[in-house]
Amino acid sequence: MMGAEVTDMTVAQLLARADTELLAAQFSGEAWERFTHAHLAAVRAAAAVVAARGRLSRRGAPRTVWEMLVTVAPEMSRWAALFADGARLRAALEAGRFDAVSAARADQALCDAEDFVDDARAAALDEWPGAGSSSRMLTVRAS
Repeated sequence: MMGAEVTDMTVAQLLARADTELLAAQFSGEAWERFTHAHLAAVRAAAAVVAARGRLSRRGAPRTVWEMLVTVAPEMSRWAALFADGARLRAALEAGRFDAVSAARADQALCDAEDFVDDARAAALDEWPGAGSSSRMLTVRAS
């Protein structure tokens, strides 16, 4: 069962990293930081679902986590489309175009990421319940 233990650990680690990114987003004072951390939280959560449900073929395999997510969890297609669209904005922010995102857009991205991480956690833990043994980080919003 070594493979299952490694996958459990990977899924748990990815979910923990998603929680860490959400926390960073919640405490970010700048819109560009909030958006970037929220998007990265979603990426980590999507990767956890892919790790849990995986079994993708190497030949012709999708290239992005969002394409892989649709392949292994078609019920998450709406989320995948939303965050795939946000990847271009995150790339612009990472390139230094900090004015490319408004505070309202960053706040919406954070709300979406919080909801998606919850959905992804449920989907991943349905597949690998052992990965849920790590404690979930409590997230809060600074006002």
